[in-house]
Amino acid sequence: MAGDKKRSRTIVFLHPDLGIGGAERLVVDAAVGLQKRGHRVVIFTSHCDPAHCFDEARDGTLDVRVRGNTIIPTNLLGRFAILCAILRQLHLILHIALFTSELRGLCPDAFFVDQLSAGLPLLTCLSPATPIFFYCHFPDLLLAQGRTRLWKRLYRIPFDWLEQWSMTFADAIAVNSAFTKSIVSQTWPALARSKNLHVVYPCINTSTSTPSSQPDKVEPLPWTCDGIILSINRFERKKNIALALRAFALLSPQQRKTAKLILAGGYDSRVAENVSYHAELVRLADELGLKNATAKTLPSALNIPPDVQVLFLLSVPNVLKEMLLRSAKLLVYTPSNEHFGIVPLEAMLRGVPVLAADSGGPRETVVDGETGWLRDPREPGAWSEVMGRVLNEMGEDELKTMGRAGVERVRGRFAEAQMAERLEGIFEGMEKKGSRRSGVLGVLGVSGVSVLVAAVLGLLGAVMLAGTIG
Repeated sequence: MAGDKKRSRTIVFLHPDLGIGGAERLVVDAAVGLQKRGHRVVIFTSHCDPAHCFDEARDGTLDVRVRGNTIIPTNLLGRFAILCAILRQLHLILHIALFTSELRGLCPDAFFVDQLSAGLPLLTCLSPATPIFFYCHFPDLLLAQGRTRLWKRLYRIPFDWLEQWSMTFADAIAVNSAFTKSIVSQTWPALARSKNLHVVYPCINTSTSTPSSQPDKVEPLPWTCDGIILSINRFERKKNIALALRAFALLSPQQRKTAKLILAGGYDSRVAENVSYHAELVRLADELGLKNATAKTLPSALNIPPDVQVLFLLSVPNVLKEMLLRSAKLLVYTPSNEHFGIVPLEAMLRGVPVLAADSGGPRETVVDGETGWLRDPREPGAWSEVMGRVLNEMGEDELKTMGRAGVERVRGRFAEAQMAERLEGIFEGMEKKGSRRSGVLGVLGVSGVSVLVAAVLGLLGAVMLAGTIG
């Protein structure tokens, strides 16, 4: 019926750095999914490097606009990253809503904001009629490192308070898993009581990436004769990639004879941890007696010596990632208490069994014994035992049965269309709460908005001065 047709909306996304990572993948998938449902989507970000972003962000699929990146650096002398991130977000909002008429020209029906909530009060003031959806990947206060030092704990107090307070300005809040919802509820019980926390699972595109679709368009790797054990993760210590190395090293030389461990994932030379952790993993591989090599390009990856047991692949492009997933016998996903984890879904969609940590998001995606295995990340021996079974004990039919179960699970629960439809329903619900907006603006008033904007401008100037002095 014509009356049942969904209304087309203009949805503006605000994201800090549109690089390569789980949060960025979710933003891109959400934007593409909503676009396919007939909505106009515009993504504003403070940084998007065409050489280090997802294809949809650079090939014209999405309207990505970089703004608010001319004053505030990403850090000051290697410190104050969270302060700079907040100020960059405020600068971006001021740029599109106050300094130019760009936002006004778009006439957005809704905002989709994720990662940083600090700008929500300012966004509410400058665009009071537009409802705000905030996607909380995980509480930032739990992600901050180095809180053992007193000065660090004191430094974080205002940011922790700001994170919780600013989230109250969202008309709807979503999290990426039931696990994250439980953590948010424990961290901010008052917020959880006052807001209905929606669970919106990240998704993957199931329309073209299946084990049997377009088989001739993705060439198999030259190591297909080997038993490839694959890990795809950013090179960060919290991803616990060392677990894969230790488990692989516990295999007997005979079990490893025709096996290869490939450690691939996001790597940015600008990020000190990426560089140092890769070097740390290389040293560990050497200590474990595993011959290893590192490749940064597709040609170099395809020309590694055949006797290399461990291959590090840095900043994997989509075509190589697809080749890896289609050639792997097992995907190992090592992070503990991962908020959700999109890589296991990508592997299961391609019929690859998954071995993941028995905690966090993988408990909601991987079915132990059906689509893969869940094992204690503190026990490398248990992981090694599964690797050995896949490489040397399980038959092809058994692996294919597990692979088909993975495909069915992803298609049934984690498809792109399902996430877009879920988001669309939340946006519809936000539109029914429009009366709260005028109340917020009424409390702040024009003078309140002026003071807030003046304070933000003062902070921008102070940081710019500090950067100049430094």
